Amino acid sequence: MTEIGIGDRELAARCLAGDRDAFEGLYRQHANRLYNLVYRMAGSGEADDLLQDVFLQAYRKLGSYKGDSSLGTWLYRLATNLCLDHLRSKQGRMAGVTDSLDEEDAAPAVSPERPAEAHAVRMDLEQAIEALPPSYKAAFVLHDVEGYQHDEVAKLLGIAEGSSKSLLHKARMRLRAQLA
Repeated sequence: MTEIGIGDRELAARCLAGDRDAFEGLYRQHANRLYNLVYRMAGSGEADDLLQDVFLQAYRKLGSYKGDSSLGTWLYRLATNLCLDHLRSKQGRMAGVTDSLDEEDAAPAVSPERPAEAHAVRMDLEQAIEALPPSYKAAFVLHDVEGYQHDEVAKLLGIAEGSSKSLLHKARMRLRAQLA
């Protein structure tokens, strides 16, 4: 079990030294937040497997953690990159699927008196987010869902702040078009 106030570098060093309790503490401290990220980026069907992959990668790459940022930030970036890689490979496999919707398939307006319709619109939004290109999806989820600022999104994705803004704008425009 991790001690309160233990430094990130010390925790990483203990994990590298094979301290199972330290790695379990690392997992317990960050698993929920990372699960939420992979769930939002990759969907519910793949979130459990991706979370496991995140911690396997963390175990393998912990030696590359330099302590320049918090361990949580380092793990978040690792998870984001793993999700992006996963989405890119998934997108490659699904290249034949179109990303535009026909007008006749557009979702109808929703009445607040009809919760079933609200659920259907939520499902449409989730499907529309799932259909975004990986870079658009990552920027959208990190900014609009997770609440990161553009400078933070840029740092997490390894891009310029202007690129973060551009990707978010394009994601929003594509979502509006799909949900109109």
